[in-house]
Amino acid sequence: MNLDFSLILVLVTLLTGILWLIDTLMFAPRRRAALAQAEQSAGAPLPEAQQVSLLRQPGWADTSRSMFPVLLVVLVLRSFLFEPFQIPSGSMLPTLKIGDFILVNKFHYGLRLPVLNTRFVSNNDPQHGDVIVFRYPEDTSINYIKRVVGVPGDVITYQGKTLFINDEAQPQSLIARLPPANPEQLLLSETLAGEPHRIYQDIYRPVMNGQWVVPEGHYFVLGDNRDNSKDSRYWGFVPEELLVGKATAVWMHWDSFFSLPDFSDVRRIN
Repeated sequence: MNLDFSLILVLVTLLTGILWLIDTLMFAPRRRAALAQAEQSAGAPLPEAQQVSLLRQPGWADTSRSMFPVLLVVLVLRSFLFEPFQIPSGSMLPTLKIGDFILVNKFHYGLRLPVLNTRFVSNNDPQHGDVIVFRYPEDTSINYIKRVVGVPGDVITYQGKTLFINDEAQPQSLIARLPPANPEQLLLSETLAGEPHRIYQDIYRPVMNGQWVVPEGHYFVLGDNRDNSKDSRYWGFVPEELLVGKATAVWMHWDSFFSLPDFSDVRRIN
């Protein structure tokens, strides 16, 4: 079951704000009027304890007053600045490991309304080599993370496990054969737009060949674990309206609930 945390956060923030407003506009004036009437009947100010008792907010109002500012700050930060995500699969190995916690820059590609994801302020567009988080086109309740290899107008070819952009092969160089004694996987350095990143290729996995033309307003993405990634080769392009943000940094690694968080591998995502 995939819970829409953005929708839940918006609804809870809205609810606490409305309850706080109702108490401020309707019930707080009544409490102050009751205090004034009691003091008028007594002919003198009431003791402090009685004043506090008459002015005390009901539990629902006090809770809403306390929670609303905190929820609002979290909503603004999460919706328009940075949002944390956890890597659930190995499709971006070796760049991102299962259990990595990453920060996603939400304003790099423009500001978007929470839940609706409609962009109302434009900023940058995704570029070759960017690692992006987006809503999976076949189920928008799921967030995916992949690397952009194709922007609008590009002709993307994947042939013999080599990536071509507009008929130009993207440079690859061998780093290691893994494991060394009986290799099953290649660790390679691949360069996109002048920036290197590492990828895995399975030696014995069948080649996934194809050619695609990236339409306007869409992007072509691949996982760095090339033979173990469900990406644009299988389900198509990422529409601009499904972009969530740019993955910028790993800030923590946590293998499992029963292990300790590891902060020794904090790094920028290349």
